Amino acid sequence: GHQIGTDYLKIFDKAMQKYNIKVPDRELSCAPFHTKEGQDYYGAMDCAANMAFANRQVILHRIRECFSQIFHQTPEALGMHLVYDVAHNIAKLEKHKIGNKMKELIVHRKGATRCFGPGREEVAPLYRDIGQPVIVGGSMETGSYLCMGTEKAMEETFGTTMHGSGRTMSRAQAKREVRGEQLQKDMERRGIYVHSASMSGLAEEAGIAYKDISEVVHTMELAGVSRKVAALRPIGNIKG
Repeated sequence: GHQIGTDYLKIFDKAMQKYNIKVPDRELSCAPFHTKEGQDYYGAMDCAANMAFANRQVILHRIRECFSQIFHQTPEALGMHLVYDVAHNIAKLEKHKIGNKMKELIVHRKGATRCFGPGREEVAPLYRDIGQPVIVGGSMETGSYLCMGTEKAMEETFGTTMHGSGRTMSRAQAKREVRGEQLQKDMERRGIYVHSASMSGLAEEAGIAYKDISEVVHTMELAGVSRKVAALRPIGNIKG
């Protein structure tokens, strides 16, 4: 995804001159959706999303294998089924009500995820009557939440809510303030085990680098955009 963004910033620089588009920041570079540049980018983004879906399936398969080896039971017997899988930070073609008419829009969610309410055909049949599951990541220290979409989200945010707690400090700042080795020891004392490709990468994801996930989720629930279903406590993390 990052590579696609880097490549298309250069392409969109020329496209904006071509289509006489001006933006306040180069990071907001764009092209009209139905142009060649717009369609090429949309196709590249779809490829990245498909790769991510496949990658998550491989990770899930490996996790199931590990649990089966340790507990000598099948993943099915252990109740290890996929609740939901959804792409974050992506643009999607969707139909939404504008005024009194349904219109096809491209909804670009950045720092956000889809949270369709009850009745939408895009939601898997198992959840269609209650609303789409919403997976909200906190940090490897604080855990995450499972929420659900609402009708109000469809009316006010194009079926969109937060996709995580959000950072309070940059990755560079987190690395300056946190030692990965000490963080790992502190987490293990609290019963949270982590395996990381690097200690600097671990420091980047320290809990203090993120907002309070409970407050973020509560705020969105008060706004009526999404509803809490379950709070998840971390016991194991793999970083990198």
